[in-house]
Amino acid sequence: MVNPVRSSTRKISTMAAGDPKTAIAHRSKPTKPKKSPKDLPTKSEAKTLKRKRGQDELQRLRTSIEELDPKSPDITKFSDLPLCEATASGLRASHFESLTDVQKVAIPFALKGRDILGAAKTGSGKTLAFLVPVLERLYHAQWTEYDGLGALIISPTRELAIQIFEVLRKIGRKHQFSAGLVIGGKSLQEEAERLARMNILVCTPGRILQHLDQTAGLDVNNLQILVLDEADRIMDMGFQSAVDAMVEHLPKSRQTLLFSATQSKRVSDLARLSLKDPEYVSVHQDAESTTPTNLQQSYIVTPLPEKLETLWGFIRANLKSKIIVFFSSTKQVRFVYESFKRMQPGMPLLHMIGRQKQGARMEIARRFTSSKYACLFATDVVARGMDFPAVDWVVQVDCPEDVATYIHRVGRTARYESKGRAVLFLDPSEEAGFLKHLEAKKIPINKVNVRENKKQSIKSELQNQCFQSPDVKYLAQKAFISYVRSIFLQPDKEVFKFSELDLDGFAASMGLPGTPQVKFQEGDDIRRGDAKNRSYSSDSESDEGGEGKKKGEVRTKYQKMAERQNQDVLSSHYRKLLDGGEGSDDEDGDFLSVKRVLEGDAAIDAAAGSKDEAEGNIKTVKLGNTEVVIDSNRREKMLKSKKKMLKYMEKGQKLIFDEDGTARPLYTLQDEEDFEAEGPADVLRRQFLEAETAKVQEADVEDKELVRKRRKEKKERQKARERGEEVEREKGPLPTLGRGTGDEFDDEGDDDDADPLALLRSLPIAGGGDDRSESGAEEEDDERPRKKAKKWFQNDSDVEDEDVDQKKKKKAAKKSAGGKKVIEMGYEPDNLQDLEALAAGLLED
Repeated sequence: MVNPVRSSTRKISTMAAGDPKTAIAHRSKPTKPKKSPKDLPTKSEAKTLKRKRGQDELQRLRTSIEELDPKSPDITKFSDLPLCEATASGLRASHFESLTDVQKVAIPFALKGRDILGAAKTGSGKTLAFLVPVLERLYHAQWTEYDGLGALIISPTRELAIQIFEVLRKIGRKHQFSAGLVIGGKSLQEEAERLARMNILVCTPGRILQHLDQTAGLDVNNLQILVLDEADRIMDMGFQSAVDAMVEHLPKSRQTLLFSATQSKRVSDLARLSLKDPEYVSVHQDAESTTPTNLQQSYIVTPLPEKLETLWGFIRANLKSKIIVFFSSTKQVRFVYESFKRMQPGMPLLHMIGRQKQGARMEIARRFTSSKYACLFATDVVARGMDFPAVDWVVQVDCPEDVATYIHRVGRTARYESKGRAVLFLDPSEEAGFLKHLEAKKIPINKVNVRENKKQSIKSELQNQCFQSPDVKYLAQKAFISYVRSIFLQPDKEVFKFSELDLDGFAASMGLPGTPQVKFQEGDDIRRGDAKNRSYSSDSESDEGGEGKKKGEVRTKYQKMAERQNQDVLSSHYRKLLDGGEGSDDEDGDFLSVKRVLEGDAAIDAAAGSKDEAEGNIKTVKLGNTEVVIDSNRREKMLKSKKKMLKYMEKGQKLIFDEDGTARPLYTLQDEEDFEAEGPADVLRRQFLEAETAKVQEADVEDKELVRKRRKEKKERQKARERGEEVEREKGPLPTLGRGTGDEFDDEGDDDDADPLALLRSLPIAGGGDDRSESGAEEEDDERPRKKAKKWFQNDSDVEDEDVDQKKKKKAAKKSAGGKKVIEMGYEPDNLQDLEALAAGLLED
């Protein structure tokens, strides 16, 4: 089959080649006459024209911004705003056309350079509301890479910072700015090497503060605009110290933009950030609800022991959905994820907590984003700003600590005018209080009931897992403890009523065989030891009331410890020991009395002297080179504190050890003033050389004396060996090697004190060779000795003469030994190995 487009094209080409007139008739546009090279502008002229067009465009944009009315109802699209072509093309390429409510109000004010304090519903497009002004501000300032950091965008979580950076890359692709992402979990050194070239930084508070303190190349003196996303979270107690320290590094003259779903108007926060007459943008403050209108919200009243069963039944009923499940602690997330994963609900399960490594969190976010059906168990690390597409359900198993947390959690669904549903699990004790808070914030929520046929009991399966796997049991215990502590420490006691929770049933629902013990601590009350926080039982009440301990009542060990009446017995006994038995009723208290003397007390007492010798109550103690006047009880107690006395003691000298183990002081450089005070450098150098020369000469004399002694000892050993050889020859035959009646052993055979090597040393060095075989003698005579190496000053005749002389000497030695073989050794054998070698040489014959 012939493609019609290609055939028509081929036909037009053929006609153009055959008939010039026809070809001209088919041309859609007349051709322009080509310009001659003389008419074309040069490179410098082209750059000048381009720069002039850029300046004209910039002046036009500035004029349009000055004439812009931020409250004009005609601004409905990005094309209605005075934006540069690079920003406008980036928005078109990313398919952003219409403005949301918060963008209509915030962007015009930001373009005019005003500080913004923006509050809008979740999923309303706050990210573009501050990214567009950032790009425009740097474009109008004609920012380059040599100007340093121009914009700083701070996010409370790493995932949100990554998400903001990706949107910035999309809409800023046509600009020439350099942007960077600075978050925890990556190499600090690699980030520091690139920060000097960045114009826009997206970061987390802790990481940017670390770079501001440690990275020398990060210059923020020219910062133009500061953006805080989720400002209410950044300004709370969790990041307060980091934000305060960070603001000290930033210049005062800058534009500041604050955005969040729940914004604060506290004057203290605005003063900390140096906001100048900010414009408060709250487009949804008059709305009927602070949550998106297309979000369907409901809650289920379920007792605490039934929450996990309700959650399991909910997941099983919505296998074709995308679900985010929120818990109050990381340990609960880990337990539910591990236990539900083993039960295989029929859909992919994921979990995200703050303690995971950055790479794992990014991979989990990517998998959940790309999945069509999945269930993500998470903490509040996902609750703010995260834009997961097509989330069907948001489930809150644990009641949020406040309404702001609830708003951010349910904001993960129903984003950008899409539909979504959220469900909240409430204990009967939490229902009334939390619904009252939701009503005050204009949040509509409906109560729903769980169908009986949808409930599935998983208690036995969880018990089986805890029994078979110690890891699951450990996670269950930690999850129980973390949940109980979080409820106990919640400040809102109107909602979280700790005493009304069924903790035993909750522990059983998690598969635990018993309820774990939880230790509570109510702030500073326990440190102060207030009597009202302890449950002491008085004897008078028990005697008067006649109740005492009820029959069958079990007393815990904490209650028993609180009711003890002899808590000071050990302390008084210990005090008597320290006093040396003073104050005791026993007359023989001084007998074998024990007194504890702290280390260093005796020296201090000896230095201070007795009270009788002191004049009045003032005495003087000499510590090192310092005299300390003791004129009060406080200073007298100070003498017994080693830590406080260190400032009066002399500092020790640090020593190092050389290769020989000799200690010497650490080499330190002398101050220039002290060095000049000692005298001229030439004189000091000459004195140093003379001293070292004397040391070398003394060492040389000692070395020569040592060598002389060694030579003398060697000669003495040689003479002794020669005398021993002569004596052995005179003795005659060799002694027998057995226990007998000779002189080697006494009559009783006691040879414990005898030297075991004495017998081998008594062997003669010259062995007999009479009994050698004739063949052996002939082989030995036929064996040619190795030729010695010729020295550099010898010729061949000299070497031959030397060999002849050596042969004559050997023959003369054989004749003197009576024809026997002679073994020459250059040293006296003094160990078993040398003696064995000697005996082996003798036995070869």
